[in-house]
Amino acid sequence: MIRLTWVQPEDLVGHELRQAAEDGRDVREIAARWRAAGGHDAPPRAGASEPGALRLRPLAERLLDELAAIQSPLDEPTDLDAIIAATPAWPARRTGTPPGAVPAVDPARLLGAWEGRAAGCVLGKPVEKIPREGVREIAQATGNWPIRGWFTARGLPAEVAARWPWNRRSAVNSLAENIDGVPEDDDLNYPLLALTVLERHGRGFTTDDVAKLWLDELPAGRTFTAERVAYRNLLSGVEPPETATHRNPFREWIGALIRTDVYGWVNPGDPATAAEYAWRDARLTHTANGVYGAMFAAALCAQSLVATSVEEVVAAGLSVVPPASRLHDAVRRAAEDAASEPDFERVLDRLHERHAGLHWVHTINNAALVAAALVHGRGDFTASIAGAVAGGWDTDSAGATVGSVAGALNGGVPARWKMRNSLASSLTGFDGIGLDELARRTGELMQA
Repeated sequence: MIRLTWVQPEDLVGHELRQAAEDGRDVREIAARWRAAGGHDAPPRAGASEPGALRLRPLAERLLDELAAIQSPLDEPTDLDAIIAATPAWPARRTGTPPGAVPAVDPARLLGAWEGRAAGCVLGKPVEKIPREGVREIAQATGNWPIRGWFTARGLPAEVAARWPWNRRSAVNSLAENIDGVPEDDDLNYPLLALTVLERHGRGFTTDDVAKLWLDELPAGRTFTAERVAYRNLLSGVEPPETATHRNPFREWIGALIRTDVYGWVNPGDPATAAEYAWRDARLTHTANGVYGAMFAAALCAQSLVATSVEEVVAAGLSVVPPASRLHDAVRRAAEDAASEPDFERVLDRLHERHAGLHWVHTINNAALVAAALVHGRGDFTASIAGAVAGGWDTDSAGATVGSVAGALNGGVPARWKMRNSLASSLTGFDGIGLDELARRTGELMQA
């Protein structure tokens, strides 16, 4: 039997029960029925069901529909107008017609953003899925703690390697000894898709445009969690934004946050417009805090091209997130901790204690980690991406977003983090493209 991860109904119920606990729904009776039938409350990973789980599928489908009918008591809107209404500090949009209304941006900062995103992503790739303590033990065992360079298998004791195995798909092209150009990753494919949707449809692109582009250009096997569910929904005839909610327990996970850097880069100094573009993209797959995370990241990136400090960047990110939301609270507290605590390990202790119940690829904990790493790094590129990866959650995604911001603020990345100028991708027309060419095309969109 084919185990298709992230979409099998019997694998989704446990994740939906966990989501219900996060958004305040009372689903105890449904959970009891699921357990009594032999189902898991929170499967350790989607697709890992034991033989015989297929018998649970009819029940799982019924329970998923019952769970969807129970409304969350939290007031965390997904509609853009409602988000803006719930955000009193929502920034003013830049007015005027480009290019005159667009602030001058140093091309080195735009290239630095692309280079930083790539470097942070690749640093985190081999240790993705390894918990915080494992990341540290690997780094210490190879003389790379605090993290100051690429991970390596050279000199890694066999017992450490056995205890904390590398991410098997990534270690072949993201360790110091085998990096040859920038390897393919979803954290880099999605910015390419955002670039493409803007080039094809302009600033008036719609959620439907994003969906059609995915079907045309994005291989289904290169999607994960909420994106794979939305892809399945599209193929089943479900229309956006229902694609984000139909049997999609991953709708507040990190997938939308990693897709929106380009929307920020084409709107330098305009976090409001960047957030609106991010909303159009994110609503295909996510709701509430999943959408806010995408808007937060886009606003960070918009401000990073013109800002002079990380505090200014993080403030811009928070300005587009409803203050009453779980995401706003998590990011604000993380930034405060990072600003007041000199030992970043203690900052991470607080983050892990505070968000212990969240999945390692949830938006809330990872966005908080992004903010903490940026604030504590104080603009130092290496310290910033190292902090994001040392957190041990979604290491490549958090590393990529932090690298994007820190690279833009610094107008480039240190030589140790530069790779051969060739990005691998399964997307049509992008395999082997240089980061300098991507920066050039992004700059053209900035003036469009």
